[in-house]
Amino acid sequence: MNTKDFLIGSLVGGIVGASTALLLAPKSGKELRDELNEQALVAREKTNQFTSTAYEKGNEWASYAKEKSNNIAKVVSDQSAQVTEKVKEVTNSARSEAEEVKQSAQELAEDLSGDLQASGEEIAENVKSEVDDIQNKLEEEKEAQRTT
Repeated sequence: MNTKDFLIGSLVGGIVGASTALLLAPKSGKELRDELNEQALVAREKTNQFTSTAYEKGNEWASYAKEKSNNIAKVVSDQSAQVTEKVKEVTNSARSEAEEVKQSAQELAEDLSGDLQASGEEIAENVKSEVDDIQNKLEEEKEAQRTT
């Protein structure tokens, strides 16, 4: 049951109760009219009080709800900004790491290329030396066979 229904029920109950009490009490016509007027004024005053209280409470709850929604909006905005900042940091960090890995790979490739080139030259020299040795031995064998 909400506050509005409660207030209306209280008001109607008060009016019915007061009217019943007045009508059932043995009094003269003028006395009865005076008391009915008095009870009507009391009922009107209570209605005004209930209306005023309901209006104040409604304003309080509206202010409270507005304040809480503003607080929630601020918290969400702050959290969103923090998440955005973290995403930027992670993106920049990943970009930096990728650049470092790329640079390291290029340096490694250059080192390997230089090492392979040096190894290739060394192998070529060794092969040439071996070929020269074999040719010298063949010539010595040829000489040895001619002299025999």
